[in-house]
Amino acid sequence: MFNNKSILVTGGTGSFGKQCIKTILARYQPKRVIVFSRDELKQYEMQQEYHAPCMRYFLGDVRDSERLKQAMRNVDYVIHAAALKQVPAAEYNPMECIKTNIHGAENVIKAAMENGVEKVIALSTDKAANPINLYGATKLVSDKLFVTANNIAGGHRTKFSVVRYGNVVGSRGSVAPLFKKMVAEGAEFLPVTDEKMTRFWITLPQGVDFVLKGFARMHGGEVFVPKIPSSRIVDFAKAIAPDKPIKIIGIRPGEKLHEVMCPADDAHITLAFEDHYVIKPSIVFFAPVDYQVNGLGEQGKPVSAGFEYNSGTNPHFLTIEELREMIG
Repeated sequence: MFNNKSILVTGGTGSFGKQCIKTILARYQPKRVIVFSRDELKQYEMQQEYHAPCMRYFLGDVRDSERLKQAMRNVDYVIHAAALKQVPAAEYNPMECIKTNIHGAENVIKAAMENGVEKVIALSTDKAANPINLYGATKLVSDKLFVTANNIAGGHRTKFSVVRYGNVVGSRGSVAPLFKKMVAEGAEFLPVTDEKMTRFWITLPQGVDFVLKGFARMHGGEVFVPKIPSSRIVDFAKAIAPDKPIKIIGIRPGEKLHEVMCPADDAHITLAFEDHYVIKPSIVFFAPVDYQVNGLGEQGKPVSAGFEYNSGTNPHFLTIEELREMIG
């Protein structure tokens, strides 16, 4: 569906953006692939590897509405991956996080509608479900904005959906590179916040595949959640350095013991498909949509009352051997 189409990726120089663009270039023949980001050095470095004739590099910030409108001219699909994601940084710089994650989301929505973009998928996070830190709270607001944008689109053809998933193995800022770096530097132990702490895990290629498939699946207004495995953080540390002692340092501000991707409060609007869940919009003003059958014809069914998709009660837990294989 991306052949001869123009695709724009905000935050395109990040871990997800680079993998996404690599995948699109390998599988399809797009008309244009636009990297929209604010760091000229990262764009320069990326151009050394990704320089196909269809590639375009636009310097800009999602906080700049006018620049986004310029960048989205004649664009068919938008993947919104730009965000401030570091939990401690968001706590220390709340207004900056709000400007990028909330006002930036609003700007993406306006630019997409004004340019008649066909479909937009915004990336979310497990921290947006029942958030306890500022980063998660801003991403929850962002999710709500993109879902509700389908109601305010009016006569515009643009459809908006959200993809929410857990920790990405090996992405910048994740625990795997941190642990590997500590081992390489001869650390005496690996720090773990709590021995009971669990997290959802997904690889970058899996995340990209899920997002790209979302464009074919979406009606507009859905929050897509993949069915992915969990692990204990202790096991993650053991997978990287089985002989290294572990030191429990306590949960940091803004952290949860377990993460949630489908809250129990949303069970009445959650559908289970074979490999993913869909959280339907709670308020629908536009034409009624049968979300139980997606754009690919896949069938979903309502989950049971009180259902919650929680990393601590997830039926699929990774063994240390599986973790080691995933980490690579």
